Amino acid sequence: MIELPSTTADTILKRNKPNWLRVKLPIGPIYAKVREIVDTHKLHTICESGNCPNMGECWGEGTATFMILGNICTRGCGFCAVATGRPNEYDTDEPKRVANAVKLMGVKHAVITSVNRDELKDRGAEIWFQTVTEVKNECPETTIETLIPDVKANWDALIRMITPGQEVVSHNMETVKSLYKEVRPQAKYERSLEQIKRTKEFGKRTKSGIMLGLGETQDEVFEAMEDLVNNGLDILTLGQYLQPTKLHLPVKEYIHPDLFALYKEEGLKKGLKYVESGPLVRSSYHSERHVNV
Repeated sequence: MIELPSTTADTILKRNKPNWLRVKLPIGPIYAKVREIVDTHKLHTICESGNCPNMGECWGEGTATFMILGNICTRGCGFCAVATGRPNEYDTDEPKRVANAVKLMGVKHAVITSVNRDELKDRGAEIWFQTVTEVKNECPETTIETLIPDVKANWDALIRMITPGQEVVSHNMETVKSLYKEVRPQAKYERSLEQIKRTKEFGKRTKSGIMLGLGETQDEVFEAMEDLVNNGLDILTLGQYLQPTKLHLPVKEYIHPDLFALYKEEGLKKGLKYVESGPLVRSSYHSERHVNV
């Protein structure tokens, strides 16, 4: 156990977030332009739905993470700010709208994610396929990362999702094995590992993310890293969990930046090709760096 400063549950209720978690408000003309494009094309972004702390920085640089297949998720994960329910949206024109927005924004690297659509037989795989295909047709020089949901072992759907030419395929583990029932009650740790393994076997560059501060131990984080390496993971992101509302899981600990640095070092030692690790790191943060690792 490495002893480093942190903010535990005993003190979280007595003080504000530590200084290293403070971010600037989103401002500037480029941010305003991205906002206008997103609104005009009636697009959803995980930046907004997920309350991402880096939205100002990323939008200010002209990038955004598009969320397809609506903004209502069939899962009820304890950490996620995206609305839960029965989706009523399945827009076959969405792939073209996303492609047009990517072109208008002039982005060199696009990130696309989605809600879970467990009620659909193909888990939304056809919209995934068409969206990536349309972006590649409109912007052939743009590289793409797709952050895909758990397909519940529908491996045909997985192949359809990852076939159309994206450079990076990400699927987030979100937490360590012991916390899955609490954090991801409708998911399975081993199933997500298998999804990553199958993605790697298909020949894709693989990526995943884990949130810290939910009560995990250092040894559990190291174990998760080893499991991911053994199942073909290339890139790992590690960031601080932040409670989106009082109805979501509480923060058990604010992890010190020095511990994030240690996790990065250990992850690289265990065989990961790239580790993005820091309090404000989210899945798509600096994702353009992950294309060629």
